[in-house]
Amino acid sequence: MILTVTLNTALDITYRIRALRPHTSHRVTDVAERPGGKGLNVARVLAALGHEVTVTGFTGGATGRTVREQLTATPGLVDALVPVAGPTRRTIAVVDTTSGDTTQLNEPGPTVTAAEWSVFQDAYEDLLPSMSAVALCGSLPPGVPVGAYAVLVRLARAAGVPVLLDTSGEPLRRGVAARPDLIKPNADELAELTGSHEPLRATQDARRRGATAVVTSLGSDGLLAATPEGRWRATPPTHLHGNPTGAGDSAVAGLLSALVEQLPWPDRLSRAVALSAATVLAPVAGEFDRAAYEELVGRVAVTGEVTAA
Repeated sequence: MILTVTLNTALDITYRIRALRPHTSHRVTDVAERPGGKGLNVARVLAALGHEVTVTGFTGGATGRTVREQLTATPGLVDALVPVAGPTRRTIAVVDTTSGDTTQLNEPGPTVTAAEWSVFQDAYEDLLPSMSAVALCGSLPPGVPVGAYAVLVRLARAAGVPVLLDTSGEPLRRGVAARPDLIKPNADELAELTGSHEPLRATQDARRRGATAVVTSLGSDGLLAATPEGRWRATPPTHLHGNPTGAGDSAVAGLLSALVEQLPWPDRLSRAVALSAATVLAPVAGEFDRAAYEELVGRVAVTGEVTAA
């Protein structure tokens, strides 16, 4: 069983329009509504890959009830979300079908009390012994301490459970210091963490700061990995056009599923890149085009070298 943590869950709403123009009215051609937040997207992709997944985090209000109702339709997914008094946020993605661009609007999320955060920590610690890996994903809702992920990383390490951290800013900086097994920032998040805009140097610096392994997203150019076993670059065979929302979450699902399957690093990166690219072709985050994934996974170019730790 894999555990994904989404402290700031969401109801993702995707609007499709012909062309986005400021200061005008738009006719929406299609609307999709799904449970969202990075960890829930990761969980849905993991479930589609055939892994059993437990999801936890915070949920509340009418929006939270909708999220939980929709999660029940996902085979292989167990709901262990913790209720809070405040309402779960909504995120709005507006997809311009002419240009392929997506505009994202993210609400802040509910304010979590100290008592609710304490309840969550207890629930999380109870779940860990039965898990093979855990992913800590996304932003922190108001009220949750900025060092929350550092706390959750340490609890996972104490339980002997491999932990992947995918966040940004100060929560990432503090979380890295707690020594997660893997972090997956994008290039901008990594530069903010390390102060370096050269990705290879920045990945190595992030390892020195505490991460055992670092996989950096380079957008449509693939992934760069620095690990105790070696350094690799994984590049998709072609650039696909579509909705990139959730592509990074699919990469996390690929890395995490391959970790629990004990695949070598080049195969982990191939899976992550292929899933990320196939997600661009899907209508909403948390889904991927399976035919495209199966066609792409064997064509991802992985170059690099095995090194000492």
